[in-house]
Amino acid sequence: MKVLVCGGAGYIGSHMVWMLVEKGHDVVVVDNFEKGHRGAIPANIQVVEGDLRDIEFIRDVFKKNHIDAVIHFAAYSLVGESMKEPLLYYENNVLGSINLLKAMNEFGVGYIVFSSTAAVYGIADIMPITIDAPTKPINPYGESKLTVERLLARCDEAYGIKSVCLRYFNVAGARPGGDIGEAHNPETHIIPNLLLSLINQAEFTLFGNDYNTPDGTCIRDYIHVCDLCEAHLMALESIMQRKQSAIYNLGSETGYSNLELIHATEEVTGLKVDYKIAQRRPGDPDILVASSELTIKEIGWKPRLKLKEMITSAYDWHRNNPKGYS
Repeated sequence: MKVLVCGGAGYIGSHMVWMLVEKGHDVVVVDNFEKGHRGAIPANIQVVEGDLRDIEFIRDVFKKNHIDAVIHFAAYSLVGESMKEPLLYYENNVLGSINLLKAMNEFGVGYIVFSSTAAVYGIADIMPITIDAPTKPINPYGESKLTVERLLARCDEAYGIKSVCLRYFNVAGARPGGDIGEAHNPETHIIPNLLLSLINQAEFTLFGNDYNTPDGTCIRDYIHVCDLCEAHLMALESIMQRKQSAIYNLGSETGYSNLELIHATEEVTGLKVDYKIAQRRPGDPDILVASSELTIKEIGWKPRLKLKEMITSAYDWHRNNPKGYS
């Protein structure tokens, strides 16, 4: 297949690109490089720099390439930022997706895998969260992703564009070998920040110890980035075979509190984390843990790599690349 990967220079997108190439697929990367890194992409891959908010740009990409399918990662994804800048999140995440779908429809591309989020559920009543749980996002980030999910359903009805929306939680780890990994500026994810605090001998800030959880820190579900990319590829193959749109959770059905992450990081590294507690961030639910029962049943995906393997691979990357791709 010739697969267009939107946001292919980002953390998850770049891991997806490497996996697609290793599986023998032809890849075109679209990225505006606002947050992505050219060093994360294989040297022989076609890269087109531009923004999905520019409809003529994305039309030109489709015009010049015979695209078979799309995997769409391009989005802003910071919960706290979305609370402060909701218009920015709707413009980027929703308008960009509208333009992408317009171009897909105009050029007859009928398959897309969409990177959604567990934030569409908001504060769930039952854990782990099943795919039929009510969607009640509590921040503009989750709202923007749910809006695109609903738009995809309408595009299936109107134009026959088949989609898989993958709702996942926290992603961690790095590609084996340490050649690519997670490098955000600023970095907001807890595992890389824990590791960087150790590498740089700096104090780590733990946001919130007043959540309704056993140890007072919020609980999240974590998936290794390579497991996540494998799910995207399996989902793409599934819709191309079944010709049927779907929505799946990607989770381990096991949650870890932030304090448990600190202890696991100390165990993996053999170092003591020096941390302070700050106020919790707005828009963060107490617990998010996913049930992947339907995902396992329909596409056969199940996460293989555990938390310590995520931390170990991330630690290898950050030790070898303390300044990321700089």
